[in-house]
Amino acid sequence: MPRSDSSDRSSRSDTATPEPSRGGARLVRVPDDRDGQRLDNFLSGQLKGVPKSLIYKIVRSGQVRVNGGRAKAERKLAGGDEVRIPPVRVAEPGQATTPAKGLLEAMEASIVFEDARLLAISKPSGIASHGGSGISHGAIETLRALRPGQSLELVHRLDRDTSGLLVVAKKRSALTELQALMREDASVKGRGIHKRYLTLLVGRMPDGVMSVDAPLHVGLRQGGERHVQVNPQGKPSLSHFSVIERRGGQSYCEVRIETGRTHQIRVHAQHIGHPVAGDPKYGDEAANRRLREQAGLKRMFLHASTLEFSLDDGRTPYLLNAPLPPELAAVLDRLG
Repeated sequence: MPRSDSSDRSSRSDTATPEPSRGGARLVRVPDDRDGQRLDNFLSGQLKGVPKSLIYKIVRSGQVRVNGGRAKAERKLAGGDEVRIPPVRVAEPGQATTPAKGLLEAMEASIVFEDARLLAISKPSGIASHGGSGISHGAIETLRALRPGQSLELVHRLDRDTSGLLVVAKKRSALTELQALMREDASVKGRGIHKRYLTLLVGRMPDGVMSVDAPLHVGLRQGGERHVQVNPQGKPSLSHFSVIERRGGQSYCEVRIETGRTHQIRVHAQHIGHPVAGDPKYGDEAANRRLREQAGLKRMFLHASTLEFSLDDGRTPYLLNAPLPPELAAVLDRLG
């Protein structure tokens, strides 16, 4: 079983062959080892420090072209494709482009596992997985600032208010294999990525395992805010809730998810009438206020605790863990 004692810094940085183009734009030929990478992720590697929101904007506006034609952000690139990348202003003169010292220190301290291929952190609540939408530096930008000589790519994402395991690939081969595993069926033994979360749900959940099989649809509210609802037209989504113990009339639970939809646990918990404690979007406002006053809960009680998967076609198993943060453990103690 891999352990977190390696500090391999030899991973090569992104490589691509730029060619001149008119109007300040450049043509970049996609290297063969980037075959299958999404356009938005490829652009993130080419436009270091540019927020994802700006990358999506230049793609939607048609300024980015693939082989001369418009393309969507989720398009899978092929080795040899030519991508037109327009000039992008990263920051105004004098604007800070380096993460704050406190953020750098917090990210360094959050590393829970590292080997030659992967790096995993226990992301603190309140830090976005990546920059964008007014956020200059998320977890991945901060890690890249800590490791300027390495090629680091997010394998998956966590909501900003969710703490816990966030996995970053240090090598392209690991990223490709992990992304393929994420598309596998985790319910079949030995396949996919098995994800477990710890959460406090409002009210008394029944004993045993409660499986929630409810399709989820992502919609946009005025202002562009994402809002997810259970909807027959949505994507299949499956979560399994089981009570670990009850504290102060609330239910401390483990959640296993077999799909990774946006806000899945939060919306499924709301759907069964036991929302995640402290959830500002899908939660119970009155319950959140009581828990804040009585137990000091100042954030959403949702933590990605365990990831289990195997690389090298099943030959190399990984079991990654992130302990419950002290502020959440203190809430459980106060609930008695």
